[in-house]
Amino acid sequence: MGEITIAAWAPTWLASKAGRKATSRADYDSLWRTHVEPRWGRTPLRRVTYADALTWIAELTQSGLSPSRVNKCLLVLKQLLQLAVDDGRLSRSVVARIRPLRAPRSEPRFLTHEQLLALASECGRQGKQYETLVLLVGFTGLRWGEVRALRVGDVDLLRRRVTVAHNLPDGAREDEVVSPKSHLRRTVPFPASLTGDLALLAAEQGNSALIFRNGRGGVLDNSNFRRHGFDPAVSVIGVAPFIPHNLRDTAASLAVSAGANVKVVQRMLGHASAAMTLDVYAALFVDDLDEVAMRLDEAHLRARERHERSSDAVVVDLAAQRAADQMRTARLPTSSRSLHCCSSHRVRRQGLEPRTRGLRVT
Repeated sequence: MGEITIAAWAPTWLASKAGRKATSRADYDSLWRTHVEPRWGRTPLRRVTYADALTWIAELTQSGLSPSRVNKCLLVLKQLLQLAVDDGRLSRSVVARIRPLRAPRSEPRFLTHEQLLALASECGRQGKQYETLVLLVGFTGLRWGEVRALRVGDVDLLRRRVTVAHNLPDGAREDEVVSPKSHLRRTVPFPASLTGDLALLAAEQGNSALIFRNGRGGVLDNSNFRRHGFDPAVSVIGVAPFIPHNLRDTAASLAVSAGANVKVVQRMLGHASAAMTLDVYAALFVDDLDEVAMRLDEAHLRARERHERSSDAVVVDLAAQRAADQMRTARLPTSSRSLHCCSSHRVRRQGLEPRTRGLRVT
């Protein structure tokens, strides 16, 4: 069974992706046709070797393919062979232990409130809707596909909330919406200052109508938006390099500066976990660590002061008790004073004599 070629096995693997988003299936198909099939298509399943796979990864890297794209190619090969293992065609997958490349992470870039306003105003030269779009994304952190899919019914002007329930990938038609990334539906607040502009965009439209459209009334296109509006505006205000995705970074930064904690930022951006948010934006929360240290120090100082006051009170009470005892002793007659002194001590026992608590006075 292992003599079947990878090209003959690929349709079975692609069929197993039927439940994925259309964009994911299209990406898998593109990876297969462009990078995997040319190298492995004619190779029988059992003829794939660990060394050949490593060589292939090195060749893809040398060709200029990005680490993330190389990793996706490796993932396709791993899934092809693992499916063959699960189907009983192979006893094991020789590529299972190959680790993906470590992709360098681009550093987040943030705009100040003033820079965000300047960028939005410059983009607005191409149409008022683009100014509103930049401000909305810069304050809420919506992804590009999410803002493309935003409909009138998703915007609550009274509560100033946007419901993120859909994603419209680039190249998809208006009716080809999918769920947001990680399938996480969320509600995000927006500033009251945007209410009027959003109301104008939603005016006289049904709930299913898209809020943002291009100048011709069609679905927004990322390439056209960047080429004709966003990139020129970035150059004019002097904040290059800056891409639309950095508006999400800006939203996170402005939210933290307004007092939002990591859980709030996580929910706003739609991250799967707070750990992911910290992993990406750890630098934004450095001040939080300083504040924690400061509050711990304040609490420690207050506790020390209470402890010292309590210790002083105990010392005062003991001194007062000793003074009172001395005064009572001073008022007793001499014979009673001797009796009082002796009664407070015990005579040591000698041998088997009975215990005596004091001397008998005759």
